[in-house]
Amino acid sequence: MSILVVGSVALDTIRTPFGEAEEVLGGSATYFSVAASFFGQVRMVAVVGEDFPDEHLEFLSSRGVDLRGLRKLPGRTFRWRGYYDYDLNEAHTLETQLNVFQDFRPEIPEEYRDSEFVFLANIDPELQSYVLDQVRSPQLTLCDTMNYWIEKKRPELLETISRVDYLLLNDSEARQLADEPNLIAAGRKLRAMGPSRVIIKKGEHGVVMLGDDTFFSLPAYPLETVFDPTGAGDSFGGGFLGAISRETALDEDAVRRAVVYGSVIASFAVEDFSCRRLRSLTLEEIEDRYREFTRITCF
Repeated sequence: MSILVVGSVALDTIRTPFGEAEEVLGGSATYFSVAASFFGQVRMVAVVGEDFPDEHLEFLSSRGVDLRGLRKLPGRTFRWRGYYDYDLNEAHTLETQLNVFQDFRPEIPEEYRDSEFVFLANIDPELQSYVLDQVRSPQLTLCDTMNYWIEKKRPELLETISRVDYLLLNDSEARQLADEPNLIAAGRKLRAMGPSRVIIKKGEHGVVMLGDDTFFSLPAYPLETVFDPTGAGDSFGGGFLGAISRETALDEDAVRRAVVYGSVIASFAVEDFSCRRLRSLTLEEIEDRYREFTRITCF
């Protein structure tokens, strides 16, 4: 099964209470692709500048990520610089340089348009709809967003949401988009906007998923060490959609299993800066933590 992701590839400079990392590999499409690559074939559509290090391209290729949709243009790569205090649920942005990403308009290669699973990472909702116009009858589409688009392009975002199967966002975004302080009520309102399922990330407090007369709640995997939460949400998305892609049927049990896999992958991603932990991660470790997660949440 093929998985298409459209999003950003970036160079991040991050500071947390536990260390710093400068000009490391980041971006929504990056984290998603690496996470999903443990389960299936990933096709990436993104843009980088001519300064993007070849070592990062080699790493992504080594994970089996199809980079024919990654364009390298004259100019500088998208950069983000920020920090986290001890409340690791909130990122503080110091600087954003869009660079070549500013004019990004995703053109989906012909050989990608039949992808069965599509992840619309956190980009302009107009571009997300543009991607949906180009793909042919995917089995499942998953859309992410952020507070900036909720504030600046709400009508366009609502149009995109009405066209996707699943919506993925964090708790503050869910409350903001639904204009509802209660998270469960917010999820119900978001479901009424079109998606068959709404998945709400709650950081260190786990995730909830609402479907058609279904509700699923999962805590976060208990960790003693969290170095960098950057990319955790996109890693969840990659693990989730990757796990979904290997299921034979998208029933309730399959989707719940995928939520657990997404949470497992995210728990590994935060154990080091950038994709460093995912770089050394093995499928055996993923399956071991999945089984442990199942054991500690079963009663």
